[in-house]
Amino acid sequence: MQEPVQPFDWQRILIDQFPWTYLGEVAFRTVFMFVVLLTALTVSGKREVRQLSVYELVLLIGLGSAAGDPMFYHDVPLSSAVVVFTVIMGCYKLVTYISDRNKRIRQTLEGKPVYVIENGCILIDNFDREDLTLDELMSDLRVEGIEQLGEVRTAIREPNGQLSVFRFKAEETRKGLPILPKLFDKHTDHVQEPGSYACCTCGYVQTFDKPAQQPPCPTCSNPVWVEAAD
Repeated sequence: MQEPVQPFDWQRILIDQFPWTYLGEVAFRTVFMFVVLLTALTVSGKREVRQLSVYELVLLIGLGSAAGDPMFYHDVPLSSAVVVFTVIMGCYKLVTYISDRNKRIRQTLEGKPVYVIENGCILIDNFDREDLTLDELMSDLRVEGIEQLGEVRTAIREPNGQLSVFRFKAEETRKGLPILPKLFDKHTDHVQEPGSYACCTCGYVQTFDKPAQQPPCPTCSNPVWVEAAD
């Protein structure tokens, strides 16, 4: 029969039944899991990071677990949590120090800014590599108050997953792909009326003088179009 837990048993609170040398193993486990978390978040891409640096996210995950377990489980000694905190903060400081001084390591771990829109058109090759869907891109643009791609001179996806948007001047705005859902949902593969139409994949704008069945986009070969918005 298990003995009842005695309140304020300092041996149990600080180290439990483990020898003090066990804290060395705790430190090793912490470094190992820090590397695993950093690798996993680097590989998973910017979608999982979003607004936090990969280092900050690793720090939050690691410290959150280290802080939570000793609060709830009587058999998790406080000394182990202190070692975890110390080692994680040390790893964080070391990795950020190295990253700040080595551009190649920084870009490998954090990524680098990527152009996804230029002159009102989506850069398909860059866009496809960014693990970003068209719906997500349009949502980010709408948050910035953009109604159609002809307003966008440049859009850059930052290493933390956020989108930086630079507009044309008002007098330079041209027709472009509408990103408001009600207008975008009117897309078609059969242009029935002459006019300017935007490719639903890359935003390229083309003028059709007569009805056309599935005209392919000269930029990305997509056959689906929607009437370009002013």
